[in-house]
Amino acid sequence: MKWSIVGTGRMGKGLAKTLAPVMNDLSWGSRDVGRLQEIINQLGLTRIKAVSVEEALKADIIVHTLWFRDLIPWVQEHREALKGKILVDISNPFTAEFTDFVTEWGTSAAEELQRAVPETIVVGAFKNTFFEVLNNPIHNGLKSDVYVTGDNEEAKRTVMEALLATPFRIFDRGSLKNNRTIERMTLFERELAIRYGHYPYVSFRLFGSPNE
Repeated sequence: MKWSIVGTGRMGKGLAKTLAPVMNDLSWGSRDVGRLQEIINQLGLTRIKAVSVEEALKADIIVHTLWFRDLIPWVQEHREALKGKILVDISNPFTAEFTDFVTEWGTSAAEELQRAVPETIVVGAFKNTFFEVLNNPIHNGLKSDVYVTGDNEEAKRTVMEALLATPFRIFDRGSLKNNRTIERMTLFERELAIRYGHYPYVSFRLFGSPNE
């Protein structure tokens, strides 16, 4: 299946470096394709294609890297192009100061996204992965974990199977509602990492799992 990334921020760059070596058909979308090609050249990524956002939305599986505050208006703008696609949601609904959430306790960014575009299949992933971890997902010989969520089991399985080739441990974390926990744990781990001086190199690792 064709994959694409939308967005050229720190997470976009990190995901491009993570996915490009393992995806056979990967594009990267931006409003400024020329500038994006310069970024690709700087990163030395030879297996990824710079395209417009509109072209990126033609992929089967789209990984957005937008801030949550911009996400709902963006998907509503591109509702038609996103119909029937799998949209991988990496967003966390943090306030601008990273001190709290802009969502209520009984929901999550992934659930709000799914409600906004019900004809698109939302799968959550990489919410617990800070951008520095994408540059080095193996710490002291241990892989960082990625928790994948979704209400559509086939779509979730499709995303997980593709991500198994990345240098992460991939876990089925259940339905979209479990992002209520994942998103809050991500803010908690950020606070801990800052307190102990290793932010933004912080992620989850589930001990006791046979999944190496």
